[in-house]
Parts: sequence; structure tokens; C-alpha cells
Amino acid sequence: MVKKAELHVHLEGTATPALVKKLAAENGAELDPTTFKSDGEFLWTDFWEFLKCYDKAAAAIRSKSDYQAVTYDYLRRCAAEDVIYVETFSSPDHAATAGISYEDHLEGIAAGIDQARLDFGIEARIIVTCVRHLGAQSALKIADKFVSSPHPYVVGFGMGGDEAMFHPKDFAPAFNLVHEAGFSTTNHAGEFGGPSSIRDTLNHLPVQRIGHGVRAIEDPALVEELASRQIPLEICPGSNISTGLYKNYEEHPFNRLMQAGCVTTISSDDPPFFATSVGNEYEKVAKAFDYDDQMLRNITLNSINAAFCDDDLKQKLISSL
Repeated sequence: MVKKAELHVHLEGTATPALVKKLAAENGAELDPTTFKSDGEFLWTDFWEFLKCYDKAAAAIRSKSDYQAVTYDYLRRCAAEDVIYVETFSSPDHAATAGISYEDHLEGIAAGIDQARLDFGIEARIIVTCVRHLGAQSALKIADKFVSSPHPYVVGFGMGGDEAMFHPKDFAPAFNLVHEAGFSTTNHAGEFGGPSSIRDTLNHLPVQRIGHGVRAIEDPALVEELASRQIPLEICPGSNISTGLYKNYEEHPFNRLMQAGCVTTISSDDPPFFATSVGNEYEKVAKAFDYDDQMLRNITLNSINAAFCDDDLKQKLISSL
């Protein structure tokens, strides 16, 4: 099997319905029954319902040990599909809602990473994220905590949430604070916000990567700019299809972006919500565009080169391909 790497996955969104229910039972947390469609499926119909469902499921994660369990379980599943590296988004805002401190939630994730490395040989690092629809002041608080409480496994800063809320320039203070401290950043753009969301991100935020970025395909000049600047795109095809952006993998712009010279990578975003996995995404993309194993290895190499981890780890990962 081709070795794989992932740059765009939300940690709370990796917990399966079974794990969410298990954690809720252990914590005595009452889950909203509308969270689930069936024993193995979450219930949502559009992107905004998905965001609400995500929050309801994430509410089952209540402690440092829960974060460890969620991290370990996801990396275990990844390792079974020959994934060698994962950068996961962590959300201090979700942790805080459950009463978990910034430091404890990171320590829990780090413990899961250490345990998974020991058991499966997989590596992972953390990108701390703010939530766009919570506003600029909330983002600045997270950025300030990011800078004042460094952790060896935290390698970057990002932003997720509803692209329709606020403007990228509103978050410049948060992103600049992190950038000036020497860290890389990424932002969700061009998923539901259209090409202008990507342009506004590039113009106002010091980003090294773009989360999703697929709707750049609607603006040829933007595609050319992304290609010429070699700004990696964290593409999650299954997520885009599940949320209704595209009908199927064949219609997804992944291949058109790659052919235009963009740096394309493959990720799963929130795999249980979209009934997918990293391995499944590689497989579906390969089938849709008739990619051979070497093409998939090149995509993995794109991901490793675009990763925010240190160069020593990158070289170790590349040498293992």
C-alpha cells in the first residue's frame, strides 16, 4: 500500500459515534438524540447542521484523558491504512466549553500521539485553531494563549468554522501575533466562501497553506496565483461531496487543480461525519482520475513537504516513503 499523510482533520471530528457514546456514558453526559442518524452515523443535512452536529458530538469529550483516547483511536485507524503522519486541528474553544484548560487539552492530545507512536509507529503534530464564527476577539485570545504557552507538538495555527461570518482581515491581529512568533498558519477558505474568500485570506493573513481552497477553480487567475506561489491546498474531496459542493469525485476539481500546477494534498476533514477515512480518500481520488501509485506517492510527498513540523521529522518521513 502507498504510504499516506494528512494535513487537514479536526480532532473532535474524528471521534466515531461509538466512541462519542462511550465517552458520554463514562462522563455521565447526556447526548442530544438528534446527534445520530443510526448507531454508526451522525445526523445532519447541510453544512450548517453539520457544524451544530459536530458541536453536539464534541460535547462528549470532557477531560484530558478523553482527548488522549480520541487522538489514540484516530491515529490507530490511520496507521491501519498506512498513514505515517497526521497534522490534526485542535480546538481550545471546544475544550473550554467542557471546562478543560488549554494546557490540559494539549497534554491529552500529546499523550495520545505518544501512545500511538509507541504502538503503531505513526507520527502526528497539532495545529491549534480558533473558530471563525466566534469572532476576532475570541481568536486573539487563542492566539495569545498559543504564543504564551508553547508546546513541542504544536506546530501551527489555523481557523475553521463558518466562512460566511466576518472577514479574514478581522483576524489579522491573531494570525500576525502567531506569525511574528515564528509559527506557520493556515485558514479554511474557498469551501463555502468562494474564490473571494481565498483572495481575502491571501491578502490579509500570513498563511502558508489554504484549508480546502477548491473553489479557486472558479477563478483561473487565482488558480494561476496559487500555482505560481506554490501555496499548498489541504483538499478534502469526500467532505466537499458530502456537504454538497460537488456531486461526485469525478466532478471534484482536485485533478484540474493538480494539472494547473497547484500543490494538492488529500485529507479527510471530519471522517466519521462523511463516512470516509484518509485511505478511502486516496482510493477514491485514484479511481476517479486514474492515478497510479507513483502519483499517490507524489501527493503524500506534497503533504510532507507542506507540513508544519520541523525539518528533521520531514526528512525522516520522506526517507520512509
